[in-house]
Amino acid sequence: MADDWQNGGFGLYIHWPFCAAKCPYCDFNSHVSKNIDEKEWLSAYTSELSRYAAETKGRVLNSIFFGGGTPSLMSPEIVHSILDHVRRLWPQSNDIECTLEANPGSVEAGRFRGYSEAGINRISMGIQSLNDIDLKKLGRIHTAAEARSAFDIARNTFERVSFDLIYARQDQTLDSWRDELSQALTMAIDHLSLYQLTIEQGTAFGDRYNRGKLRGLPSDDVAADMYELTQDLCEESGMPAYEVSNHARDGSQSRHNLIYWRYGDYIGIGPGAHGRVTLNGQRYATETRLQPSLWLKDVASGNGDNLRQIIDPRDQGIEYVMMGLRIAQGIQKSRYTSISTHCFDQEILDHLSEIGMIEQDGDFIRATRDGRAVLNTVIEALLPAD
Repeated sequence: MADDWQNGGFGLYIHWPFCAAKCPYCDFNSHVSKNIDEKEWLSAYTSELSRYAAETKGRVLNSIFFGGGTPSLMSPEIVHSILDHVRRLWPQSNDIECTLEANPGSVEAGRFRGYSEAGINRISMGIQSLNDIDLKKLGRIHTAAEARSAFDIARNTFERVSFDLIYARQDQTLDSWRDELSQALTMAIDHLSLYQLTIEQGTAFGDRYNRGKLRGLPSDDVAADMYELTQDLCEESGMPAYEVSNHARDGSQSRHNLIYWRYGDYIGIGPGAHGRVTLNGQRYATETRLQPSLWLKDVASGNGDNLRQIIDPRDQGIEYVMMGLRIAQGIQKSRYTSISTHCFDQEILDHLSEIGMIEQDGDFIRATRDGRAVLNTVIEALLPAD
């Protein structure tokens, strides 16, 4: 159990909390600020990296992910300095994946060349829609033409490029989603993230929804049809789902996100970043404060973490199931027992198999395509009651 994290790998997440504008559907920790002292942020990041490296000496780093916010607002020089510092702190795998999230409005050819020279080898682009009307409804500040142009720049600079789209949007029909997804699949290189629009409380969309002013959302049945259509079209194009919302050609899955879903260890640095880190045989959950200025103060005091809490075996088992059943690979019964000291109820497993929600293959349990569509229900059935 002390080395369980090695089943998933070891990654690093760096959160850049700033955006040019706040999207109305977004519940990520992002802020709009006109004055950003990048040197101050670089100093904070390198300080936290050094602190964590002292606790995880000798570990081989499998992935680095710059998320946000909009990390493509960072200067390439800052990204270069961070990655140089990381290289001095940890040995890295030969095929390390270094991803940076980008929005089309912040893409420039020269900036992307700078990221590539710094060591970024994968771009994840938040396009969200290929339709100008819907982009405006989503609060995006780029046009569809700008998105395509940005994608072309990324494709000509990096071997690996992913982009995101949101479906089940206001006034969207099944046929219009079919057309849009078909266009996206002709553009895609190796990876697509396709998310159903969810209305999160605390967002502008959530407030509008509560007031009855977010009109035109598809019914649950239409949204389910869109999910099924997404699976069909992506499979036909050689990009099947390897996770509930993520599709990739064989070998092009996001290595960083797989660390999460395979329940590996990952360090979270930056405002609002979460982590899971095993130290001296004990797995900890880490969190940082959301407000950028408060996080900077915490770092200046010597520790950017606002929380470091032991995860007990039962909760580790729950997290493993919740994350691992999202991916096509599934979970191992023996690993669940080792982590949680519990066993699955074989009668429940057999019942879920009979109704087509899961597949059992020796030690492995996998959610079927139908099971992934109602995954929360499947997970609830599998896990022990409180």
